[in-house]
Amino acid sequence: MRNFIFGMLILSTALSGAALADGVKITFLGVGDVYKFEGGKERGGMARLNAVARAERAANPNTIYVMDGDMLSPSLLSGFDKGENMIVLSNVVPFDLAVPGNHEFDAGPENFAAKVKLSKFPWAAINITTQDGKPPEGLGGVMVKDLGGVKVALIPVSDDESPTESSTGPLQFSETAKTAIDAARQARTDGADLVVGVVHAAHSDDQAMFYSKAFDILLSGHDHDLIVQYNGITAYVETSTEANYLVPIDVTVNVEVKDGKRNVTWQPSFRYIDTATVQPDPESQKIVDQYKADLGKELDVSVGRTEGPLDSRRDVVRKQESAMGNLIADAMRDAVGADIAITNGGGIRADKQYAAGADITRRDILTELPFGNVTVLAEVTGKQVLAALENGFSKVADGAGRFPQISGMVVNADLNQPPGARVTSVVIGGKSLDPAATYKLATNDFMLNGGDGYAGLAGKTLIGANGGKLIANDVLVRIKKQGSITAKVEGRIVFK
Repeated sequence: MRNFIFGMLILSTALSGAALADGVKITFLGVGDVYKFEGGKERGGMARLNAVARAERAANPNTIYVMDGDMLSPSLLSGFDKGENMIVLSNVVPFDLAVPGNHEFDAGPENFAAKVKLSKFPWAAINITTQDGKPPEGLGGVMVKDLGGVKVALIPVSDDESPTESSTGPLQFSETAKTAIDAARQARTDGADLVVGVVHAAHSDDQAMFYSKAFDILLSGHDHDLIVQYNGITAYVETSTEANYLVPIDVTVNVEVKDGKRNVTWQPSFRYIDTATVQPDPESQKIVDQYKADLGKELDVSVGRTEGPLDSRRDVVRKQESAMGNLIADAMRDAVGADIAITNGGGIRADKQYAAGADITRRDILTELPFGNVTVLAEVTGKQVLAALENGFSKVADGAGRFPQISGMVVNADLNQPPGARVTSVVIGGKSLDPAATYKLATNDFMLNGGDGYAGLAGKTLIGANGGKLIANDVLVRIKKQGSITAKVEGRIVFK
Protein backbone atom coordinates (compact mmCIF):
# COMPACT_ATOMS: atom_id res chain seq x y z
CA MET A 1 0.00 0.00 0.00
CA ARG A 2 1.82 3.10 -1.26
CA ASN A 3 -0.69 5.83 -0.58
CA PHE A 4 -3.68 6.13 1.70
CA ILE A 5 -5.56 9.41 1.54
CA PHE A 6 -8.72 9.59 3.57
CA GLY A 7 -10.67 12.84 3.76
CA MET A 8 -14.26 12.84 4.95
CA LEU A 9 -16.81 15.59 4.72
CA ILE A 10 -20.49 14.91 5.36
CA LEU A 11 -22.97 16.31 2.90
CA SER A 12 -26.53 16.72 4.14
CA THR A 13 -29.33 18.80 2.77
CA ALA A 14 -32.80 19.00 4.27
CA LEU A 15 -35.41 18.87 1.56
CA SER A 16 -39.16 18.74 1.79
CA GLY A 17 -41.47 17.07 -0.67
CA ALA A 18 -42.79 13.69 -1.69
CA ALA A 19 -40.30 10.92 -1.01
CA LEU A 20 -39.71 8.51 -3.90
CA ALA A 21 -36.75 6.64 -2.49
CA ASP A 22 -36.41 7.04 1.22
CA GLY A 23 -33.12 6.01 2.72
CA VAL A 24 -32.07 3.44 0.12
CA LYS A 25 -28.70 1.94 1.06
CA ILE A 26 -26.49 1.04 -1.88
CA THR A 27 -23.05 -0.56 -1.57
CA PHE A 28 -20.39 0.00 -4.22
CA LEU A 29 -17.52 -2.49 -4.27
CA GLY A 30 -14.77 -1.91 -6.80
CA VAL A 31 -11.63 -3.93 -7.46
CA GLY A 32 -8.91 -3.67 -10.07
CA ASP A 33 -5.47 -4.88 -11.10
CA VAL A 34 -5.87 -8.48 -9.92
CA TYR A 35 -3.33 -10.59 -11.79
CA LYS A 36 -2.52 -13.66 -9.67
CA PHE A 37 -5.44 -16.02 -9.16
CA GLU A 38 -3.89 -17.42 -5.98
CA GLY A 39 -3.01 -14.10 -4.35
CA GLY A 40 -0.22 -13.75 -1.83
CA LYS A 41 0.58 -15.79 1.27
CA GLU A 42 -1.52 -13.60 3.56
CA ARG A 43 -3.97 -11.58 1.48
CA GLY A 44 -5.45 -11.05 -1.94
CA GLY A 45 -6.39 -13.48 -4.68
CA MET A 46 -9.66 -14.53 -6.24
CA ALA A 47 -10.87 -16.85 -3.47
CA ARG A 48 -10.70 -14.08 -0.87
CA LEU A 49 -12.15 -11.53 -3.29
CA ASN A 50 -15.09 -13.78 -4.10
CA ALA A 51 -15.69 -14.32 -0.38
CA VAL A 52 -15.93 -10.56 0.18
CA ALA A 53 -18.24 -10.07 -2.83
CA ARG A 54 -20.56 -12.85 -1.64
CA ALA A 55 -20.70 -11.36 1.85
CA GLU A 56 -21.42 -7.85 0.57
CA ARG A 57 -24.28 -9.04 -1.62
CA ALA A 58 -25.71 -11.12 1.22
CA ALA A 59 -25.60 -8.12 3.54
CA ASN A 60 -27.14 -5.74 1.00
CA PRO A 61 -28.97 -6.88 -2.16
CA ASN A 62 -28.40 -3.34 -3.52
CA THR A 63 -24.70 -3.99 -4.05
CA ILE A 64 -22.94 -2.98 -7.24
CA TYR A 65 -19.74 -5.00 -7.71
CA VAL A 66 -17.38 -3.86 -10.47
CA MET A 67 -13.98 -4.67 -11.94
CA ASP A 68 -12.12 -1.54 -12.98
CA GLY A 69 -9.62 -3.24 -15.26
CA ASP A 70 -6.58 -5.53 -15.52
CA MET A 71 -7.22 -9.18 -14.80
CA LEU A 72 -6.28 -11.21 -17.89
CA SER A 73 -2.52 -10.55 -17.71
CA PRO A 74 0.28 -10.69 -16.66
CA SER A 75 0.77 -13.77 -14.50
CA LEU A 76 2.43 -17.14 -14.80
CA LEU A 77 -0.78 -19.01 -15.54
CA SER A 78 -2.11 -16.31 -17.85
CA GLY A 79 1.06 -16.75 -19.85
CA PHE A 80 -0.30 -20.21 -20.68
CA ASP A 81 -4.08 -19.77 -20.85
CA LYS A 82 -4.20 -16.08 -21.82
CA GLY A 83 -6.29 -15.15 -18.82
CA GLU A 84 -8.96 -17.83 -18.93
CA ASN A 85 -8.27 -18.73 -15.30
CA MET A 86 -9.37 -15.26 -14.18
CA ILE A 87 -12.61 -15.47 -16.15
CA VAL A 88 -13.44 -18.87 -14.66
CA LEU A 89 -12.89 -17.59 -11.12
CA SER A 90 -14.75 -14.33 -11.76
CA ASN A 91 -17.72 -16.30 -13.08
CA VAL A 92 -18.12 -17.90 -9.63
CA VAL A 93 -19.21 -14.52 -8.24
CA PRO A 94 -19.81 -12.41 -11.36
CA PHE A 95 -19.24 -8.68 -11.54
CA ASP A 96 -22.12 -6.36 -12.33
CA LEU A 97 -19.76 -4.67 -14.79
CA ALA A 98 -16.14 -5.03 -15.90
CA VAL A 99 -14.07 -2.39 -17.68
CA PRO A 100 -11.09 -3.58 -19.75
CA GLY A 101 -7.70 -2.37 -18.59
CA ASN A 102 -4.63 -2.12 -20.78
CA HIS A 103 -3.52 -5.64 -19.79
CA GLU A 104 -6.74 -7.11 -21.15
CA PHE A 105 -5.14 -6.68 -24.59
CA ASP A 106 -1.70 -8.17 -23.90
CA ALA A 107 -2.59 -11.19 -26.06
CA GLY A 108 -4.35 -9.03 -28.66
CA PRO A 109 -7.94 -7.88 -29.23
CA GLU A 110 -9.00 -11.28 -30.54
CA ASN A 111 -8.12 -12.93 -27.24
CA PHE A 112 -9.98 -10.22 -25.32
CA ALA A 113 -13.06 -10.79 -27.49
CA ALA A 114 -12.86 -14.54 -26.81
CA LYS A 115 -12.63 -13.95 -23.07
CA VAL A 116 -15.64 -11.60 -23.19
CA LYS A 117 -17.66 -14.46 -24.66
CA LEU A 118 -16.61 -16.73 -21.78
CA SER A 119 -17.66 -14.19 -19.18
CA LYS A 120 -20.90 -14.49 -17.20
CA PHE A 121 -20.81 -10.74 -16.64
CA PRO A 122 -20.92 -7.72 -18.95
CA TRP A 123 -17.85 -5.83 -20.19
CA ALA A 124 -18.15 -2.17 -21.17
CA ALA A 125 -16.10 0.87 -22.16
CA ILE A 126 -17.54 3.88 -23.95
CA ASN A 127 -14.19 5.13 -25.25
CA ILE A 128 -13.21 2.00 -27.22
CA THR A 129 -14.40 1.63 -30.80
CA THR A 130 -13.53 -0.24 -33.96
CA GLN A 131 -12.03 1.62 -36.89
CA ASP A 132 -15.50 2.40 -38.22
CA GLY A 133 -16.46 4.04 -34.93
CA LYS A 134 -18.68 1.24 -33.64
CA PRO A 135 -18.40 -0.54 -30.27
CA PRO A 136 -16.47 -3.82 -30.50
CA GLU A 137 -18.66 -6.89 -30.35
CA GLY A 138 -19.61 -7.73 -26.79
CA LEU A 139 -18.48 -4.40 -25.33
CA GLY A 140 -21.33 -2.37 -23.86
CA GLY A 141 -21.76 1.27 -22.93
CA VAL A 142 -23.31 3.23 -20.08
CA MET A 143 -25.32 0.96 -17.78
CA VAL A 144 -28.31 2.23 -15.78
CA LYS A 145 -29.56 0.24 -12.80
CA ASP A 146 -32.70 0.93 -10.74
CA LEU A 147 -32.11 0.09 -7.10
CA GLY A 148 -35.08 0.72 -4.86
CA GLY A 149 -36.22 3.60 -7.02
CA VAL A 150 -32.73 5.13 -7.28
CA LYS A 151 -31.42 5.39 -10.85
CA VAL A 152 -27.69 4.63 -10.90
CA ALA A 153 -25.70 5.29 -14.08
CA LEU A 154 -22.40 3.42 -14.44
CA ILE A 155 -19.95 5.20 -16.75
CA PRO A 156 -17.32 2.68 -17.97
CA VAL A 157 -14.10 4.11 -19.42
CA SER A 158 -10.73 2.53 -20.21
CA ASP A 159 -7.18 3.87 -20.31
CA ASP A 160 -6.49 5.82 -23.49
CA GLU A 161 -2.78 4.93 -23.23
CA SER A 162 -3.60 1.26 -23.85
CA PRO A 163 -2.42 1.33 -27.50
CA THR A 164 1.11 2.20 -26.31
CA GLU A 165 0.99 -0.04 -23.25
CA SER A 166 -0.45 -3.19 -24.80
CA SER A 167 -1.46 -4.90 -28.07
CA THR A 168 -4.81 -3.32 -28.92
CA GLY A 169 -4.55 -3.83 -32.69
CA PRO A 170 -6.93 -1.65 -34.72
CA LEU A 171 -9.10 -0.63 -31.75
CA GLN A 172 -9.49 3.10 -31.22
CA PHE A 173 -9.41 4.81 -27.80
CA SER A 174 -10.81 8.29 -27.20
CA GLU A 175 -9.59 10.49 -24.33
CA THR A 176 -10.33 8.86 -21.00
CA ALA A 177 -11.20 11.86 -18.81
CA LYS A 178 -13.03 13.93 -21.43
CA THR A 179 -15.12 11.00 -22.64
CA ALA A 180 -16.04 10.05 -19.09
CA ILE A 181 -16.94 13.57 -18.00
CA ASP A 182 -19.10 14.20 -21.08
CA ALA A 183 -20.94 10.91 -20.55
CA ALA A 184 -21.43 11.59 -16.84
CA ARG A 185 -23.00 14.98 -17.52
CA GLN A 186 -25.25 13.45 -20.17
CA ALA A 187 -26.33 10.73 -17.75
CA ARG A 188 -27.28 13.39 -15.24
CA THR A 189 -29.28 15.22 -17.89
CA ASP A 190 -31.00 11.95 -18.77
CA GLY A 191 -32.24 11.60 -15.19
CA ALA A 192 -29.63 9.58 -13.29
CA ASP A 193 -29.81 10.05 -9.52
CA LEU A 194 -26.27 8.79 -8.96
CA VAL A 195 -23.50 8.92 -11.55
CA VAL A 196 -20.71 6.43 -10.97
CA GLY A 197 -17.47 6.24 -12.93
CA VAL A 198 -15.99 2.77 -13.35
CA VAL A 199 -12.63 3.60 -14.87
CA HIS A 200 -9.18 2.27 -15.64
CA ALA A 201 -7.13 5.44 -15.68
CA ALA A 202 -3.96 7.16 -14.55
CA HIS A 203 -3.99 9.40 -11.49
CA SER A 204 -4.04 12.55 -13.62
CA ASP A 205 -7.24 11.43 -15.35
CA ASP A 206 -8.75 10.34 -12.04
CA GLN A 207 -8.18 13.78 -10.58
CA ALA A 208 -9.60 15.52 -13.64
CA MET A 209 -12.77 13.45 -13.21
CA PHE A 210 -12.80 13.92 -9.44
CA TYR A 211 -12.71 17.71 -9.68
CA SER A 212 -15.07 17.93 -12.66
CA LYS A 213 -18.09 17.68 -10.30
CA ALA A 214 -19.69 15.40 -12.88
CA PHE A 215 -19.52 12.24 -10.73
CA ASP A 216 -20.95 11.17 -7.41
CA ILE A 217 -18.63 8.18 -7.12
CA LEU A 218 -15.43 7.16 -8.90
CA LEU A 219 -14.02 3.62 -8.73
CA SER A 220 -10.66 3.47 -10.47
CA GLY A 221 -7.85 1.04 -11.17
CA HIS A 222 -4.49 1.13 -12.99
CA ASP A 223 -2.06 2.82 -10.59
CA HIS A 224 -2.01 0.07 -7.93
CA ASP A 225 -2.45 2.57 -5.09
CA LEU A 226 -5.03 2.56 -2.33
CA ILE A 227 -6.53 6.04 -2.23
CA VAL A 228 -9.77 7.26 -0.70
CA GLN A 229 -10.98 10.83 -1.23
CA TYR A 230 -14.22 12.71 -0.60
CA ASN A 231 -14.72 16.44 -1.14
CA GLY A 232 -18.43 16.67 -0.41
CA ILE A 233 -19.24 16.14 -4.08
CA THR A 234 -17.46 13.02 -5.26
CA ALA A 235 -16.39 9.89 -3.37
CA TYR A 236 -13.30 8.35 -4.97
CA VAL A 237 -11.52 5.05 -4.39
CA GLU A 238 -8.40 3.91 -6.22
CA THR A 239 -8.76 0.20 -5.58
CA SER A 240 -5.22 -1.02 -4.78
CA THR A 241 -3.94 -4.21 -6.43
CA GLU A 242 -4.37 -8.01 -6.21
CA ALA A 243 -7.50 -7.54 -4.04
CA ASN A 244 -5.20 -7.00 -1.09
CA TYR A 245 -7.31 -4.19 0.33
CA LEU A 246 -10.93 -3.39 -0.48
CA VAL A 247 -12.94 -0.28 0.35
CA PRO A 248 -16.71 -0.76 -0.03
CA ILE A 249 -18.65 2.51 -0.12
CA ASP A 250 -22.07 2.44 1.53
CA VAL A 251 -24.30 5.23 0.25
CA THR A 252 -27.65 6.11 1.82
CA VAL A 253 -29.75 7.83 -0.84
CA ASN A 254 -32.94 9.86 -0.51
CA VAL A 255 -34.84 10.95 -3.63
CA GLU A 256 -37.68 13.44 -3.30
CA VAL A 257 -39.79 15.45 -5.71
CA LYS A 258 -39.88 19.17 -5.03
CA ASP A 259 -41.56 21.61 -7.38
CA GLY A 260 -41.68 18.91 -10.05
CA LYS A 261 -37.94 18.16 -9.81
CA ARG A 262 -36.12 15.15 -8.38
CA ASN A 263 -33.86 16.15 -5.53
CA VAL A 264 -31.24 13.67 -4.43
CA THR A 265 -29.32 13.64 -1.15
CA TRP A 266 -26.83 11.01 -0.11
CA GLN A 267 -24.23 10.27 2.48
CA PRO A 268 -21.25 7.95 1.96
CA SER A 269 -19.60 5.68 4.48
CA PHE A 270 -16.23 4.11 3.67
CA ARG A 271 -15.28 0.69 5.04
CA TYR A 272 -11.78 -0.78 4.95
CA ILE A 273 -11.23 -4.52 4.43
CA ASP A 274 -7.78 -6.07 4.72
CA THR A 275 -8.26 -9.43 2.99
CA ALA A 276 -5.69 -10.99 5.31
CA THR A 277 -8.69 -11.24 7.65
CA VAL A 278 -10.93 -12.95 5.05
CA GLN A 279 -11.60 -16.69 4.84
CA PRO A 280 -11.35 -17.78 1.17
CA ASP A 281 -14.58 -18.72 -0.58
CA PRO A 282 -14.66 -22.57 -0.53
CA GLU A 283 -16.00 -22.99 -4.07
CA SER A 284 -13.35 -20.64 -5.44
CA GLN A 285 -10.58 -22.22 -3.37
CA LYS A 286 -11.21 -25.61 -4.97
CA ILE A 287 -10.63 -24.04 -8.38
CA VAL A 288 -7.54 -22.21 -7.11
CA ASP A 289 -6.08 -25.45 -5.75
CA GLN A 290 -6.65 -27.19 -9.08
CA TYR A 291 -4.99 -24.34 -10.97
CA LYS A 292 -2.01 -24.54 -8.64
CA ALA A 293 -1.66 -28.25 -9.41
CA ASP A 294 -2.04 -27.62 -13.14
CA LEU A 295 0.53 -24.83 -13.01
CA GLY A 296 3.04 -27.16 -11.39
CA LYS A 297 2.63 -29.53 -14.32
CA GLU A 298 3.07 -26.67 -16.78
CA LEU A 299 6.23 -25.43 -15.12
CA ASP A 300 8.05 -28.72 -15.49
CA VAL A 301 7.55 -28.80 -19.26
CA SER A 302 10.58 -28.25 -21.52
CA VAL A 303 10.43 -25.03 -23.53
CA GLY A 304 13.61 -25.48 -25.53
CA ARG A 305 17.03 -27.06 -25.78
CA THR A 306 20.32 -25.23 -25.49
CA GLU A 307 22.57 -25.22 -28.54
CA GLY A 308 25.49 -24.16 -26.35
CA PRO A 309 26.11 -23.86 -22.61
CA LEU A 310 24.31 -21.34 -20.43
CA ASP A 311 25.73 -19.99 -17.20
CA SER A 312 23.85 -18.04 -14.54
CA ARG A 313 26.32 -18.47 -11.70
CA ARG A 314 26.52 -15.41 -9.48
CA ASP A 315 30.16 -14.59 -10.26
CA VAL A 316 29.42 -14.81 -13.99
CA VAL A 317 26.24 -12.73 -14.36
CA ARG A 318 27.63 -10.06 -12.01
CA LYS A 319 31.11 -9.79 -13.53
CA GLN A 320 31.04 -10.56 -17.25
CA GLU A 321 28.95 -11.13 -20.33
CA SER A 322 26.96 -14.34 -20.02
CA ALA A 323 24.88 -16.37 -22.43
CA MET A 324 22.00 -16.36 -19.93
CA GLY A 325 22.23 -12.59 -19.66
CA ASN A 326 22.24 -12.29 -23.45
CA LEU A 327 19.17 -14.52 -23.72
CA ILE A 328 17.25 -12.36 -21.25
CA ALA A 329 18.38 -9.00 -22.63
CA ASP A 330 17.62 -10.07 -26.22
CA ALA A 331 14.13 -11.20 -25.19
CA MET A 332 13.45 -7.87 -23.50
CA ARG A 333 14.66 -5.87 -26.50
CA ASP A 334 12.64 -7.99 -28.90
CA ALA A 335 9.46 -7.82 -26.78
CA VAL A 336 9.19 -4.01 -26.90
CA GLY A 337 10.99 -3.23 -30.14
CA ALA A 338 13.88 -1.40 -28.47
CA ASP A 339 17.21 -0.36 -29.97
CA ILE A 340 19.14 -1.63 -26.95
CA ALA A 341 18.56 -3.39 -23.65
CA ILE A 342 20.22 -3.28 -20.24
CA THR A 343 19.22 -5.53 -17.35
CA ASN A 344 20.97 -6.03 -14.05
CA GLY A 345 22.86 -9.26 -13.47
CA GLY A 346 21.61 -9.30 -9.90
CA GLY A 347 18.13 -10.05 -11.20
CA ILE A 348 19.34 -13.42 -12.56
CA ARG A 349 19.17 -15.78 -9.61
CA ALA A 350 19.35 -19.51 -10.29
CA ASP A 351 23.17 -19.65 -9.88
CA LYS A 352 23.33 -22.60 -12.25
CA GLN A 353 25.11 -24.04 -15.28
CA TYR A 354 23.28 -25.66 -18.20
CA ALA A 355 25.21 -27.93 -20.55
CA ALA A 356 24.89 -27.75 -24.33
CA GLY A 357 21.94 -29.87 -25.39
CA ALA A 358 20.14 -29.48 -22.05
CA ASP A 359 16.38 -29.14 -21.87
CA ILE A 360 15.26 -25.85 -20.28
CA THR A 361 11.91 -25.88 -18.52
CA ARG A 362 9.52 -23.09 -17.69
CA ARG A 363 10.46 -23.63 -14.08
CA ASP A 364 14.12 -22.96 -14.97
CA ILE A 365 13.25 -19.59 -16.52
CA LEU A 366 11.04 -18.59 -13.60
CA THR A 367 13.76 -19.64 -11.17
CA GLU A 368 16.24 -17.46 -13.04
CA LEU A 369 13.81 -14.51 -12.90
CA PRO A 370 11.95 -14.84 -9.58
CA PHE A 371 11.23 -11.19 -8.79
CA GLY A 372 8.27 -10.66 -11.10
CA ASN A 373 9.92 -7.66 -12.76
CA VAL A 374 8.46 -6.43 -16.03
CA THR A 375 10.04 -5.18 -19.23
CA VAL A 376 9.71 -1.42 -19.68
CA LEU A 377 10.65 0.86 -22.55
CA ALA A 378 12.17 4.33 -22.19
CA GLU A 379 13.53 6.93 -24.55
CA VAL A 380 16.97 7.97 -23.32
CA THR A 381 19.92 9.94 -24.61
CA GLY A 382 23.30 8.50 -25.44
CA LYS A 383 24.63 10.39 -22.44
CA GLN A 384 22.21 8.50 -20.20
CA VAL A 385 23.21 5.17 -21.77
CA LEU A 386 26.85 5.92 -21.05
CA ALA A 387 26.07 6.89 -17.45
CA ALA A 388 24.07 3.69 -17.00
CA LEU A 389 26.95 1.57 -18.26
CA GLU A 390 29.41 3.38 -16.00
CA ASN A 391 27.12 2.65 -13.06
CA GLY A 392 26.93 -0.99 -14.12
CA PHE A 393 30.70 -1.34 -14.23
CA SER A 394 31.37 0.70 -11.08
CA LYS A 395 31.48 -2.22 -8.62
CA VAL A 396 32.53 -5.21 -10.67
CA ALA A 397 35.14 -6.29 -8.15
CA ASP A 398 32.47 -6.41 -5.46
CA GLY A 399 30.20 -8.62 -7.54
CA ALA A 400 27.42 -6.03 -7.29
CA GLY A 401 24.04 -6.85 -8.80
CA ARG A 402 24.13 -3.71 -10.94
CA PHE A 403 26.43 -5.35 -13.51
CA PRO A 404 24.77 -4.83 -16.94
CA GLN A 405 23.74 -7.68 -19.19
CA ILE A 406 23.11 -6.03 -22.56
CA SER A 407 21.62 -6.37 -26.02
CA GLY A 408 21.95 -4.31 -29.18
CA MET A 409 25.39 -2.88 -28.44
CA VAL A 410 29.07 -3.69 -28.03
CA VAL A 411 30.86 -2.12 -25.08
CA ASN A 412 34.57 -1.89 -24.34
CA ALA A 413 35.68 -0.96 -20.83
CA ASP A 414 38.85 -0.70 -18.80
CA LEU A 415 38.36 -1.90 -15.25
CA ASN A 416 41.74 -0.51 -14.27
CA GLN A 417 40.28 2.98 -14.54
CA PRO A 418 38.34 4.56 -11.67
CA PRO A 419 34.57 4.08 -11.45
CA GLY A 420 32.76 6.54 -13.67
CA ALA A 421 35.52 6.56 -16.28
CA ARG A 422 35.74 2.95 -17.34
CA VAL A 423 33.78 2.79 -20.60
CA THR A 424 36.11 3.35 -23.56
CA SER A 425 33.69 2.77 -26.44
CA VAL A 426 30.07 1.90 -27.17
CA VAL A 427 28.79 0.82 -30.58
CA ILE A 428 25.05 0.68 -31.33
CA GLY A 429 23.79 -0.48 -34.70
CA GLY A 430 27.30 -0.35 -36.14
CA LYS A 431 27.80 3.30 -35.10
CA SER A 432 29.58 4.86 -32.16
CA LEU A 433 27.34 6.05 -29.35
CA ASP A 434 26.16 9.64 -29.90
CA PRO A 435 25.69 11.34 -26.51
CA ALA A 436 23.12 13.72 -28.00
CA ALA A 437 21.10 11.08 -29.86
CA THR A 438 18.05 9.33 -28.42
CA TYR A 439 17.69 5.58 -28.17
CA LYS A 440 14.83 3.28 -27.23
CA LEU A 441 16.00 1.34 -24.20
CA ALA A 442 14.45 -1.85 -22.84
CA THR A 443 15.13 -2.37 -19.16
CA ASN A 444 13.26 -3.59 -16.10
CA ASP A 445 10.91 -1.59 -13.89
CA PHE A 446 13.25 -1.93 -10.90
CA MET A 447 16.10 -0.21 -12.76
CA LEU A 448 13.86 2.41 -14.36
CA ASN A 449 12.87 3.45 -10.83
CA GLY A 450 16.52 3.89 -9.87
CA GLY A 451 17.23 0.42 -8.51
CA ASP A 452 20.87 -0.77 -8.34
CA GLY A 453 22.07 2.79 -8.78
CA TYR A 454 20.45 3.35 -12.16
CA ALA A 455 18.93 6.72 -11.20
CA GLY A 456 20.15 8.23 -14.48
CA LEU A 457 17.65 6.25 -16.58
CA ALA A 458 14.79 8.62 -15.75
CA GLY A 459 13.45 9.99 -19.02
CA LYS A 460 10.50 9.62 -21.31
CA THR A 461 8.77 6.37 -20.45
CA LEU A 462 7.10 4.74 -23.44
CA ILE A 463 5.98 1.55 -21.69
CA GLY A 464 5.91 1.74 -17.90
CA ALA A 465 5.53 -0.86 -15.19
CA ASN A 466 1.74 -0.93 -15.54
CA GLY A 467 2.00 -1.54 -19.28
CA GLY A 468 4.88 -3.97 -19.36
CA LYS A 469 4.89 -7.76 -19.37
CA LEU A 470 6.77 -10.12 -17.10
CA ILE A 471 10.38 -10.53 -18.22
CA ALA A 472 10.02 -14.28 -17.72
CA ASN A 473 7.13 -14.35 -20.17
CA ASP A 474 9.17 -12.36 -22.70
CA VAL A 475 11.97 -14.93 -22.42
CA LEU A 476 9.55 -17.83 -22.87
CA VAL A 477 8.04 -16.16 -25.93
CA ARG A 478 11.48 -15.69 -27.50
CA ILE A 479 12.47 -19.31 -26.88
CA LYS A 480 9.21 -20.52 -28.40
CA LYS A 481 9.73 -18.24 -31.41
CA GLN A 482 13.28 -19.52 -32.00
CA GLY A 483 12.52 -23.15 -31.28
CA SER A 484 15.82 -23.55 -29.44
CA ILE A 485 18.13 -21.51 -27.25
CA THR A 486 20.88 -20.03 -29.37
CA ALA A 487 22.29 -17.47 -26.93
CA LYS A 488 26.05 -17.46 -26.47
CA VAL A 489 28.88 -15.25 -25.31
CA GLU A 490 29.79 -13.24 -28.40
CA GLY A 491 31.89 -10.25 -27.34
CA ARG A 492 29.19 -7.77 -26.37
CA ILE A 493 31.21 -6.74 -23.31
CA VAL A 494 35.00 -6.61 -23.68
CA PHE A 495 37.25 -5.71 -20.75
CA LYS A 496 40.79 -4.47 -21.10
